[in-house]
Amino acid sequence: MNARVEVFVQLKPGMLDPQGETLERALESMGYEGVSGMRVGKWITFAVEGGERAEIEGRVDEMCRRLLANPVIETYRYGLAEAGLEETAADGGEEAR
Repeated sequence: MNARVEVFVQLKPGMLDPQGETLERALESMGYEGVSGMRVGKWITFAVEGGERAEIEGRVDEMCRRLLANPVIETYRYGLAEAGLEETAADGGEEAR
């Protein structure tokens, strides 16, 4: 199986997000009112070849835990898409780890 992977990484709730706060203030200064709770994260995309879907999911989850996200301060979720199939998603982070 060949899969297209999308990984979304974000700071855990309660972690300070200076980028989010800066963007929130900038939007307010530009006249956009009512914006709050802005959080900034990462979107990572790549392709993975070979194996069954469960095997690829396990490899992607391991990649997230070991390198793509810092499980101490970040949560992550990922989705796999195969040609002709609908995307499936999985959450990683505090509850799952």
